[in-house]
Amino acid sequence: MEQQLKTLTARLLAHRVVPRGDALARKALLDDIFRQELDKRLADVGLRLVENPYAEHIAVALLPEMTEPVFGSGEAWLNNNLGLPRDGVALLVILWALIILPKRERQIARVEAGRENQSDMFGAQKPLETGEGVSTGVSEDALYADFGKALGGRTRFNANLGRLVNLGFVVRRNKWLDEGPMLDLMIDYSQLAPRIIEGALSEVLGQRRSQAADALADKTASAIAQAVQPTVTEAGNGLFAAVEGPEDDTQAPAQEEDR
Repeated sequence: MEQQLKTLTARLLAHRVVPRGDALARKALLDDIFRQELDKRLADVGLRLVENPYAEHIAVALLPEMTEPVFGSGEAWLNNNLGLPRDGVALLVILWALIILPKRERQIARVEAGRENQSDMFGAQKPLETGEGVSTGVSEDALYADFGKALGGRTRFNANLGRLVNLGFVVRRNKWLDEGPMLDLMIDYSQLAPRIIEGALSEVLGQRRSQAADALADKTASAIAQAVQPTVTEAGNGLFAAVEGPEDDTQAPAQEEDR
């Protein structure tokens, strides 16, 4: 076990991430004794293991109490400890919201569907699906069209996107941005998701719902107007009689007298 602990720790430090399906990574997640010893060794140097069942990798990060001693020499760590400018952090949050939020929703939906379809109440619990099956990327051109100007223009956008690629948050292929190994690990879903869903995203969703409601109302009114439009009969009269105005009412008695 000693050699395995050394190997896994060295790989986490050298490569920053280890795939969740790796043999030593699985041992760390499933073997309680191995995990306790790993946590102890990492804590001795101010680190902790970072993993969640929705992510495809595991990694290491600083213990919360070590953040200020390590990054406290400047003010950057108050915003982030990756050296990202404010527009870089904004781009990271946007990418996280566009990629991780839909991914998590798909993962939870598939788990719930699996529970409903499971006939054996004592059946083994299947691992959560990860990877391309649930994580879809975003178009770089569409992302710039929506947010590029607000994020400082093309030069700033490309520079910050390059930083995020180097840090492992996204993978950039042919103008398409996919989830990187760090994106679902280094951002706390429980803290950020409510702020986005109940904050900025709720306003966007509210606007979309309002627009959808207006569009539905317009379509409904148009459909009703078409449904009650007078259709001409063979005699040339309308199916629905026109509403008579005041002048028609005054002429009615004269017509009765003539008859």
